[in-house]
This record gives sequence, C-alpha cells and structure tokens, in this order.
Amino acid sequence: MDGVDEIERVDELGRVDGVWDEVGDASEAEYAGEAGDGAGNRASSAVDGRPSGPDRTDGLGDARRALGHFLCARRARVQPEDVGIAGGRRRRVRGLRREEVAQLAGISVDYYVRLEQGRATQPSPEVIDALAAALRLDASGRRHLATLVGARHDPAPRARVSPMLRRVLDALTQFPALATNHRLDVVAWNGLGAELIGGLADPGRRDRNNARFLFLDPASRVVHPEWEDRAREAAGQLQVSAGLYPGDAELAALITELCERSAEFRRIWATGEVVMCAAGRKRLRHPVAGLLTLDYETLHVPAAPGETGLVVHVFSAEEGSREAAALARLGAGLS
Repeated sequence: MDGVDEIERVDELGRVDGVWDEVGDASEAEYAGEAGDGAGNRASSAVDGRPSGPDRTDGLGDARRALGHFLCARRARVQPEDVGIAGGRRRRVRGLRREEVAQLAGISVDYYVRLEQGRATQPSPEVIDALAAALRLDASGRRHLATLVGARHDPAPRARVSPMLRRVLDALTQFPALATNHRLDVVAWNGLGAELIGGLADPGRRDRNNARFLFLDPASRVVHPEWEDRAREAAGQLQVSAGLYPGDAELAALITELCERSAEFRRIWATGEVVMCAAGRKRLRHPVAGLLTLDYETLHVPAAPGETGLVVHVFSAEEGSREAAALARLGAGLS
C-alpha cells in the first residue's frame, strides 16, 4: 500500500495498528485490553474537562490490572528514537506501540498484549528483565515491575511505633527526624522534626499524611520550594506501596481521594513514576529560620510479623554552616 510508513490504518474502534489511538496522554487514554480493560469495559468519556480514558485508580487492589496500567504508562514515556525505532510524521500514539515493546523484549505480541490485559501471569525473571530493558526502567522501576508480577494478597499491614524507636527519635536532639509508614502517614517525630516540617505536633496546622499535605494544602509549596520534586517523590512512593500492598483499602482510598481532588497528582500518577526512599539534599523553608538546605538520610526499621516497616527520615547540616546554626536556634527554642 502506498505511504504505508506514513499513514496508519485507523479502524472503527479508534485503534491504530491494533493499539488505541492517543486521546490526550496515552498513559491515561489507553486501556490494557484490545477494546477495553479485558473485562468488557470501554474507555470512559471526558468528565469535567478531564481527558477521556480509564479511571486513574483502575487497577488498585488488582495486581494484574495494575501491571497492565504500569506497562501502558511506561511505554508511553519511551520515545521510539531512543530505542532505534523511526517515529514517523503521522505516528498516532505517544511512546511505543505494544508490538514495538514486544519486539524489543524478544517476546510475542500476543503474550505482551495478554500481560497488559491481565490475562498472563507469572512471567519469568528473564522476561521481566527484558521488559525492564525495553521500557528503560531504572532499578526502582524494575523492582516495582517484579513486585506487580509476583503480588501477594496478604492483609493490609499495620504500623506500630515501638517505645525504642520513640526513644531514638527523642535522643536525636540536634537532628530533625520523623517516621512514616507505607501510606506516607507521619506516625512519629521528634520536636525538631515537627517544627521543621510544617508543625506536625499541632494537627490543626497540617495534615499528618505527607501526600495529602503536598497535594491538597497550599502551605506545602511554601515549606517545599522544590515542590514538583517532592510531589513526584510522594506519588512515586505511593506507586511502590500500591504494588506491595494491593489489599490495603486505606491506601486505595487515599490514592482515589488524591486523584479526585488534585490535578497535579492525577498528572504524576498517570506517568507510572516509581520512587524508592533514598538519601540526598532538600531545601525547606521555615517561617523563622528561612530557607534551609539540608542533607537527609532514610533509615529503614524492619517490619515485625503482620506489620509494615517504617522509614525514618533524618535531616542534618554541615558543621559550622548557617543551616547548622539555624537548627541549633530552633532546638534551643523548643527546650
């Protein structure tokens, strides 16, 4: 057929060469199924000005559907030129097509489609590695992919702050510190940590869930001048938790609430961003101490049976720096 490299056939379902045509962002507009989600559901129409496509919380609590949505979101982020595929002027999907991912991973198109539809289970470690390479996933993304593939159905874990952990936090008088669970609830803190991160000790000043605070409280943009980075971290960490704990109804409710109330969260969540807790440097603004650039470290508290491990975030400043002096003044004001 003349012009086959430039003009792609679009059938009556709006698909291009067997995949959904892009409507807005492909990660939001495509279902994991051929003409739906594998369960007979078609893509929804635009509501309240939002792009048409599957529910952004579709797949919560269902590891197979979550896997399909993750694969869709991540192939939408890979540019064909980055993996040696000619894009073409009339390309109608964002990122890679299903058949291109399958080719790059060395698997059949049918098998890859079944993965996105949630009809294929337990791919081998070799297939997981091949998909991770094809989708250009980093170590965190590859680990999340493996988690979704091998998802368990254990009851939602509970978080418990031991007396020993509280003693440790209280003893860190020179270092702001706080502990979070897998839902990003701040479950423990010391005095300096509460003062630095928006007043945790006073429940009337801010929500004690870091994700709600970031996406639903305008004050978070004052506390966090690098708000976009912090927002991506929070959404990415919730992606990881949703894969680890698909049966956690409270977590699913939190993600659903954020999708309904925050356009920024919907935008980031749809990208399939995956973030693991790490170490680095953050800027925080305090009403008295001003703008502070602090180093931070994350320490993992192992989980007991039936519980979720906690993450302790500890902030520090170089000795002799302006930030160190500011933390010392804040600490003195709390004593």
